[in-house]
Amino acid sequence: MTMLSVAEARAKARKRLTSSMAAWAAEHVEEVRVEIALHPPTEKQVLTDQAAAANWAANWRALEGKAGDTAGFTIDWDDCNWTRVGRQQVPVRLRLTTPAEVAAFVGGDTARDWRILRDRAQLIRERLGPASNGTEAIGDADAEAVEDGASLAAAIRSQAKRILSLSAPAFATVVDVVDWLGAHRLGSLRPRQLPIRGVDSKWFETHRSLVTALLTGIGRADAVTVLDAEPRLRMRILDPRLLDVPLEDVTAPISQLGRLPVSPRLVFVFENLESVLAMPEWPGAVAVHGSGYAVDGVARLDWIAGARVIYWGDLDSHGFAILNRLRSHLPKVESVLMDEATLLAHADLWVPEPTPTTGAFSTLTGTEARTLERLRAEGSVRLEQERIPWDTALHWLRTAAGAGTSGHLGGGADVDGVRSPLDPHHLGEVTDDDR
Repeated sequence: MTMLSVAEARAKARKRLTSSMAAWAAEHVEEVRVEIALHPPTEKQVLTDQAAAANWAANWRALEGKAGDTAGFTIDWDDCNWTRVGRQQVPVRLRLTTPAEVAAFVGGDTARDWRILRDRAQLIRERLGPASNGTEAIGDADAEAVEDGASLAAAIRSQAKRILSLSAPAFATVVDVVDWLGAHRLGSLRPRQLPIRGVDSKWFETHRSLVTALLTGIGRADAVTVLDAEPRLRMRILDPRLLDVPLEDVTAPISQLGRLPVSPRLVFVFENLESVLAMPEWPGAVAVHGSGYAVDGVARLDWIAGARVIYWGDLDSHGFAILNRLRSHLPKVESVLMDEATLLAHADLWVPEPTPTTGAFSTLTGTEARTLERLRAEGSVRLEQERIPWDTALHWLRTAAGAGTSGHLGGGADVDGVRSPLDPHHLGEVTDDDR
């Protein structure tokens, strides 16, 4: 095995420091065990190139003499009594026993990063740790974790790269914000209202994940919610009789929208806003913009539990993922125009799906699952709902609303004995597994 040079040993120590510094800083580690084998030469190797062996040993001997300048380390030497070379002392192992020793041996930018992270982790503990934060109103298990600093250590460890990347002023501001939020419970508050210089909405958007993690680490995960802009939904009231005031188009936080005194019999949820805006008046109905994966918010509307819900999304893998997500909250959601017949009738309007999802979705009906398989078989194509002619879409929305079925209804279904003109070959019939 090749003799390990000082430079190669530094590279190994650097790799260890890079991989371990987050944990060492987070957990305030004072003792470590880093041992690097130096692979001394055999007698045969020494005889082959005595100069190389002598230079290698001399380099380690010279480094050992500078140990005081590099915060200390230990080199283990072995006495070798070789037949032809005679008795020789050779270095066999480098031992580093503290993070400071590892950093000093490594040197350069990595050592500098370690010192910054170590100091910042220490400041976080001093400002935010158990000694400076109470544990009232926290569950017993959480309180114990906060009390011994385990949660805060986990937060520092997970956010180490982010902590290290900040400028000194930016880091100081983060600590100030977390400290202030951890100590104040003021209810609804916007980022620009925080009495900390330099903090505004853009600042919070940039540093949100770090602030959230540190607040969680001190048992104040709820504090960050005061900075959240509550998700908003847009809804059109398609029947003026549902509301006593002349209000047709509403965009509001979900909690406020859910408290509107409406009781629709039918709720259309569309992925595409243009489809929501194009909807005509409809007795007993409202249309809600699902906003992609933010569709979870639809299930939080107080008045939706008693309504039929019909979902129409893009015919692509993400459209079905969103439908699956909505059904996980509202199991009886029906889909429309998300079947093979609709897909094949508009093949000229397909485009490639840029980043398809490969997940499996347990709530899809048989028809929906087959359509998703077909999308993938065709090379991960997509048919955006806005590309379907509006007259066609409106026809099938009316058909679905009047059919009163559960599951899926679309271009391949028989409704009142009428076969959709989109499906002359009887593709995509509704079968028992679609109910």
